[in-house]
Amino acid sequence: MIEENLKELEMDGYCILKNIIPDEEIDGVRESLVTAQTRRDEQSKAEMEKTRARGHRIGTQGVGVLNQVINETQSFAPYVADRQIKETVEAVFGPHARISCTDCVVNLPGNQRGYLHADWPYNATNASHIPPPYPDVLLHLSSLWMLSPFTPETGGTIVVPGSHKSNNNPAAGGMSNVDRDSPYPGELQVTGRAGSVMLYDSRLWHAVAPNCSDQPRVALRIRYAPWWLNLNPSMIGTPEHSSMVVDTGGKNYDCPPVKKDVYESLPAAVKPLYRHYVS
Repeated sequence: MIEENLKELEMDGYCILKNIIPDEEIDGVRESLVTAQTRRDEQSKAEMEKTRARGHRIGTQGVGVLNQVINETQSFAPYVADRQIKETVEAVFGPHARISCTDCVVNLPGNQRGYLHADWPYNATNASHIPPPYPDVLLHLSSLWMLSPFTPETGGTIVVPGSHKSNNNPAAGGMSNVDRDSPYPGELQVTGRAGSVMLYDSRLWHAVAPNCSDQPRVALRIRYAPWWLNLNPSMIGTPEHSSMVVDTGGKNYDCPPVKKDVYESLPAAVKPLYRHYVS
């Protein structure tokens, strides 16, 4: 199974891990995340509006995001160190991998399509990013946890298979013959049952898809990084974040620290993934 995951990551840029969260736990985990995101929705919207007021493009209309949701609910925490995920991540990065973000993403019915992009540290709309052309090496693994079914109707994430092999991505514009806001030849929508996880190379081009159903599509966005990748530019309060983001007024992917009491409550197998950034 791990070998198949690695092959798909290499060839397509992503793989689907099934049944990571058991069927009997899905409803409770999803409801806890929706509650947390709803409780903090106005604050999250205000923060995004401040960024837009500085002239930056951020977020997608109709999509609610709560960064570092583990500070609000730990219902999903036992699964982030699932054996299949851990073994796949360690096969790529070796031991001592870390989690670099844990966000809740809720696509409301009727949300807009997002723009094609790659994740941090490749998204050039962020103040901290690796400038293209990128080296042909996997530096960061992203994942989307399907807490609602991912289908074409609910807005399964749009991906461009194989695009992780490109040395650039459309996020900042400027790529010839690529419109970041339009469908790209060969793109498809990822599908999967609730409880599944899409694990992908952070270079993979992807975009938010419209949710055409009458229910929110709920997901977790969790990223795994090797010990040697510098996460400080995304961590609020670090010197790198201050100089690259705050001092320049730039847009960035910002990751709040994990609260100390939250960290202490985590399962023993999960703590090593978060102990690098505890307030």
